[in-house]
Amino acid sequence: MDDDSPEPLSARAIRLASESFLAGSGPGGQNANKVATEVELRVNIYALRLSPPVFARLRALAGAKLAGNGDLIINSKAHRTQEANRQDARAKLAALLEEAQTQPKRRAKTRLNRVGKTERLKVKKVRGTVKANRGKPSSSDW
Repeated sequence: MDDDSPEPLSARAIRLASESFLAGSGPGGQNANKVATEVELRVNIYALRLSPPVFARLRALAGAKLAGNGDLIINSKAHRTQEANRQDARAKLAALLEEAQTQPKRRAKTRLNRVGKTERLKVKKVRGTVKANRGKPSSSDW
């Protein structure tokens, strides 16, 4: 079997990621106080060798999860077990990278035809006169 196919970005990111476990809050009752179940996943986005547009989208999507040194920090403490939190953190990372890779659709400019433009201007004129007629009546209106 040929192994020439490029490695998927999410798999490469998970391979480069470092995991640490913290005794965090969250579900688990007293178990949360005793066992380090919270997962912190760190990936250096510079090591991923992303194309400039994907890199820019990832930086925008990551927001506060991106540290100054280029580490993308993803936490997961939703589950009671280390393994479930590890899978959750990896899924969050894969989803973030997948979203950064999808190029947003370009917005198509809308064009208004001549009739639509004149209708819009007529309606604006009517609304303007309604608003101009509001207010206190002047002495000449008596």
